[in-house]
Amino acid sequence: KKKTVSFSSMPNDRKINSTAACISLMLEGCELKKVRSNSRMYSRFFVLDADMRSVRWEPSKKDSEKAKIEIKSVKEVRVGKKTPVLRSNGLSDQFPDECAFSIIYGDNYESLDLVASSADVVSAWVMGLRYLVSYGKHSPEAPGTGHPSLRTSWISSVFDLADLEKSGRIPVSRAVQLIKALNPGMKTSTIELKFKELQKASERPGMEVACDLFVEAYCELCTRPEIFFLLVQFSSNKEYLGVKDLLMFLEVEQGMEGVTEEKCLEIVSKYEPSKEGREKGYLAIDGFTRYLLSADCSIFDPQHRKVCQDMAQPLSHYYISSAHSACLLEDNFWGRSDISGYISALGLGCRSIELVLWDGPEGEPVVYTSPSAASCVPFRAVVGLIDQHAFTASAYPLILCLVVRCSAPQQRLAAQCLRKTLGEKLYLEPPNPVASYLPSPEELKGRILIKGKKLPPTCEDSEGEVSDEEEGWELARRLGQEDREAPEGGGLRRVRLSRELSELVSLCQAVPFQDFESSRRGQRYWEMCSFSEVEAGRFANECPAELVSYNKRFLSRIYPSPMRIDASNMNPQDFWKCGCQMVAMNYQTPGLMMDLNAGWFRQNGACGYVLRPAIMREEVSYFSANAKDSLPGVPAQLLHLKVISGQNLPKPKGSGAKGEVVEPYVCAEIHGIPADCAEHRTKTALQSGDNPIFDESLEFQINLPELAVLRFVVLDDDYIGDEFIAQYTIPFECLQPGYRHVPLQSLAGEPLPHATLFVHVAITDRRGGGKGHRRGLAGRRGRRVREYTSTKATGIKAIDEVFRTATQPLREATDLRENVQNALVSFKELCGLTPAANMKQCILTVSTWLLHSDSAPSVTLNLAEQYPPMEAQGPIPDLLRKVLTAYETMIQTSRTLIESADTVYGKLIQAQQAGMDFHKELHRIETKEGLRGRKLQKALESFAWNITVLKGQADLLKHAKAEALDNLWQIHNAGQSCGIGRNGSASPEPSRLQAPLEPIPE
Repeated sequence: KKKTVSFSSMPNDRKINSTAACISLMLEGCELKKVRSNSRMYSRFFVLDADMRSVRWEPSKKDSEKAKIEIKSVKEVRVGKKTPVLRSNGLSDQFPDECAFSIIYGDNYESLDLVASSADVVSAWVMGLRYLVSYGKHSPEAPGTGHPSLRTSWISSVFDLADLEKSGRIPVSRAVQLIKALNPGMKTSTIELKFKELQKASERPGMEVACDLFVEAYCELCTRPEIFFLLVQFSSNKEYLGVKDLLMFLEVEQGMEGVTEEKCLEIVSKYEPSKEGREKGYLAIDGFTRYLLSADCSIFDPQHRKVCQDMAQPLSHYYISSAHSACLLEDNFWGRSDISGYISALGLGCRSIELVLWDGPEGEPVVYTSPSAASCVPFRAVVGLIDQHAFTASAYPLILCLVVRCSAPQQRLAAQCLRKTLGEKLYLEPPNPVASYLPSPEELKGRILIKGKKLPPTCEDSEGEVSDEEEGWELARRLGQEDREAPEGGGLRRVRLSRELSELVSLCQAVPFQDFESSRRGQRYWEMCSFSEVEAGRFANECPAELVSYNKRFLSRIYPSPMRIDASNMNPQDFWKCGCQMVAMNYQTPGLMMDLNAGWFRQNGACGYVLRPAIMREEVSYFSANAKDSLPGVPAQLLHLKVISGQNLPKPKGSGAKGEVVEPYVCAEIHGIPADCAEHRTKTALQSGDNPIFDESLEFQINLPELAVLRFVVLDDDYIGDEFIAQYTIPFECLQPGYRHVPLQSLAGEPLPHATLFVHVAITDRRGGGKGHRRGLAGRRGRRVREYTSTKATGIKAIDEVFRTATQPLREATDLRENVQNALVSFKELCGLTPAANMKQCILTVSTWLLHSDSAPSVTLNLAEQYPPMEAQGPIPDLLRKVLTAYETMIQTSRTLIESADTVYGKLIQAQQAGMDFHKELHRIETKEGLRGRKLQKALESFAWNITVLKGQADLLKHAKAEALDNLWQIHNAGQSCGIGRNGSASPEPSRLQAPLEPIPE
């Protein structure tokens, strides 16, 4: 019986770390499942001939000379379900995508579709086949012979430097330290074990190692197969990436724009360890691995590391990083007040801090929240600290929320302390009575605002009574300091407030909340309300649209329920989705909720302010936080996430009694509006050590990308109890596409040295309406009924007539976009690519088929035309004809879109602006039409929906036109670089192609 090879059960010495290892496995052969066009699968033994010119399989009914494929006839090797047979209904759920691959061969572009037992086996066959296809014409030498590679030469030179005695041998301990220095994060025990294994195998035991053994140990320990596989895909010589290879990788796979050869040389000189590689402009496997692990290749978009959002909008248009009881280091009632908590919160970019003022024993106010009077902190010390650290992490305004629990004399001392210590930083200018909104963070840079109660204008005394806030009373009861009973009849408590403290409050005057109607009619923009999480949660569930509308003009602060005596945190997303700006978090309590908060506020240079989604800021817009599907006018997106591997994963904390082996799995979670919340997990990587391979694809539909957060959690399946290993949280808008490493963090949000996840990220627009769905072949496409977004009747005749004029343009806009999307996906599928692939990849794929054939049919791109046709000379195989037809459809639909977009766009904007003309008159028209109660509410909702739909659909059309123009530019670019383009001098510049449509006013 022939031996079957399965990588997952393979001993360590069979690790795939070179093309030679792949080819030796293919020479040995292994069992694969052959898939027929009738969807039946048959197990066959596949082997590479000794002369490396053919792949054979047995048993077979065919003549042995026919049960083979010649390497020189192979056009392409595809990974995943990328052919009609593998994508067919009967098979798609029987095996994972990463276990399938296809060999496209022969002049008729036939496909041999195969399924392996694991992704590792697929990697070995695909890597080996691609190598042989490249070198088939040059009869490659047997693996392992020939000149020393760039890498071997470099590792040998490192060994020579460490060989101080020049004896040709170095001590094992020095060799271990050397490999550890070259590969930080690797365990000493792992390296020592590898040397013992190799010494035993070569029968050379002892305390020293020779150069050849050192090179072997390094290659086996420090080669990551998944990165080597990637290098082979893009390398033109399968040993290293040249400048052109690297440029192709960065543009096509990493989605980088404007990459030059100079930039690629910079990367090589920065990351390639070998001197020869740096001089020749080659990036070998070690340099490539270093680059992929570096900050230059981070999953977090570097543009978001600095302030990148418009900071000139009103303060109420931002989420503001807010702390509750920031001084506490443990829990609310048994914790200790510690001044360093304030420094920590401010250092993390917190822009709103709560201070509860109590009467101090020595006549001066104090801040304390623990029952022990000994643990209080003088108010003076806290203010001094705030003065010192207020603007170290962020220049934007800091809001001090004062909750006053001290007597009037001590309030005066507090006011004097604030004025004296903070000086010019204190914002004391009265609100502008003619303005409608708060000033912007940009205008308030470097200023400290006081949020608190204010004496009524009628009060002329040095102190007076004001209604008290609920916040802080739970603690007062526990401290035994509650000497003020709640008034009879359940009204608000009254407290004494000194004029000096009242005068410090300007733009953040605390007022009690009555109801949304009263706020709409009577609340002034500088007045703000605080809500307990219970009250805010009720509004978020029962009347989310009204809460969103309220937050367009007014600031709202949400504080934790007094029942959270363990200082646990509420979920900030529950309130962000309704536009609540200040969700007060217990910074001292790590966990999921704090991860979401910390991750969220990283996206704007960690300055403590994040601009809310446009749909929540526009004066007239329809947004329901609890929507269960896509939103009108917001383009839903699909996140395609492949979790490939993990590196240097630590053991879970508290698992001291457990063995060395971690059995991890990864959970990917999306947090956002309810329609987006989802969680997918990978399978568990069994007995995988610290560097597990997951190789699993996950998909998420994101309906409101601006509010979505992606969280990776690594957990241990093998441990009872504390299973948490690591996490990382990143806003969806900050994700970079391509192959990326995720820098893992501890539960407390601290970086874990060298612990990473290796992932591939791709984001595509979701096609059509309804739920996100995986599409099959053309046969299934026609069954989906196209969904059109339409306007809603308001019940007011004049307004409805205006919106009715947009019915046809709305249908046209959807048809233009969807026709291009459908044509694009069909073309990509026929090229053997996923919907996430870009146009450059498609053209390069087609050119690869044509270049890998002696009798290549002549197909060219005529780049002299703006819409370049793909032209064939002479007879062409069936698959290629289908590709050409799909390309032609894509070009024609793109052309129709580009040439019609401006007219349709104009009609949509005209209808939107005509609708907005009614907005100022809306209340007069409502009264005239006699609308009230539910009918009035429905009319207002429909009006807002219509405005949102028109603006949103116009935006989508503008975006689609820009994408279509970009695709044309990519076709020109790829056609020139891969050699199938002709008359290429007319290649359009992207700047010339992308004629901008007029921006839509908010």
